[in-house]
Amino acid sequence: MRELFGIDGSYENRCIQLVEKRIALWDVLASSERPGSLDADIRLDSARVNDFDDFLVAHPDIRLIAFNGRKAQQLFEKLVNIQSTDALVPRVLLPSTSPAYAAMSFSGKLDAWREAIFVTASE
Repeated sequence: MRELFGIDGSYENRCIQLVEKRIALWDVLASSERPGSLDADIRLDSARVNDFDDFLVAHPDIRLIAFNGRKAQQLFEKLVNIQSTDALVPRVLLPSTSPAYAAMSFSGKLDAWREAIFVTASE
């Protein structure tokens, strides 16, 4: 978010700046057990999903759901049950910003995120 919007500083200040930019940043999972550091290590039997249905109903101006990597998209599609707003919010898979995803350069990732946020979201 620093590269796209100039968001910087402490965690608290970054959260405030995201809100000011009207950006919601939320993990698919509220909690889960993950014995290792890889997304593949997430134990689905322990996964607790964030309540996207209520969130989207409470925030009807959301124009795009962007997934930070394939695992986030897969978890969302498998575990999230959106009722009333499902068809209204477009979704886009973006390359993971994790340094562990080395198949794409940082500049390539940044270009993909910039395209999604500034072009897709404005359509």
